[in-house]
Amino acid sequence: MIIPVRCFSCGKPIAQHWEEYTERLKNNEKPGKIMDDLGLERYCCRQMFLGHVELFDLTAQFRKS
Repeated sequence: MIIPVRCFSCGKPIAQHWEEYTERLKNNEKPGKIMDDLGLERYCCRQMFLGHVELFDLTAQFRKS
């Protein structure tokens, strides 16, 4: 739903990079290059970004009024 504040495995803060990562993805940059530039070098942190699925917009449709 929302990117976790810290990596589940190593505990490094990662959420502050999410907006820049998604903006640069929209500009057709390669994910690996973006993560290198943001300083995400560990495999566990990189998998948090690559494996994340943004479901917030989808689940917001079903909110109770």
